[in-house]
Amino acid sequence: MAGIPDKQSNLHSVGSRVWLRDLEHGWVRGEVLRLHEDGKLIVKMENGTEESFDESEIPLQNPGERGVEDMITLTYLNEPGVLWNLKVRYQQDDIYTYTGSILIAVNPFTPMPHLYGTHMMEQYKDALQGELSPHAYAIADASYKQMITNRKSQAILVSGESGAGKTETSKHIMQYLAWLGGELDRSTIEKDRNIEQKILESN
Repeated sequence: MAGIPDKQSNLHSVGSRVWLRDLEHGWVRGEVLRLHEDGKLIVKMENGTEESFDESEIPLQNPGERGVEDMITLTYLNEPGVLWNLKVRYQQDDIYTYTGSILIAVNPFTPMPHLYGTHMMEQYKDALQGELSPHAYAIADASYKQMITNRKSQAILVSGESGAGKTETSKHIMQYLAWLGGELDRSTIEKDRNIEQKILESN
């Protein structure tokens, strides 16, 4: 994952839990057993075998097994740490994760009605980011509040590869913003639906 700095230099020691590159799985776990006389680290892999690595080849694992809601709180910000955090949260049906003010959404490829609707919108209205679990509603609410407070137009960028869920995310954001707008008469509702449909069709 390009652009993620390595913050664990010179922190490896005996007992350190590390990540090892793997052709099949991308990354697998390992543990530093000892320091070799040539300066390399001897690491025990998950399958029980031992190999030597340079420190730069084996990023450190983050503590904990449940993942974090905001990845700027990760102790070690590296590619396997980010991927593992997203994976473990996804396995817990937590499809949204923050990286500061950025929201990462992992497409669940299955309906998750409990995450959406008026009952959830009411919870996120006026809530501070980080006060509740990461959600597209939180991003929409923050943008809306900035617009009202600063009297300036706001933009929410939704990006991702084909099939990543951009259309669904955009729909949830627009539904939340429409809900914030309050009660609308029937003609206004129909007009807004037409605008929403045109935006979705442009993706």
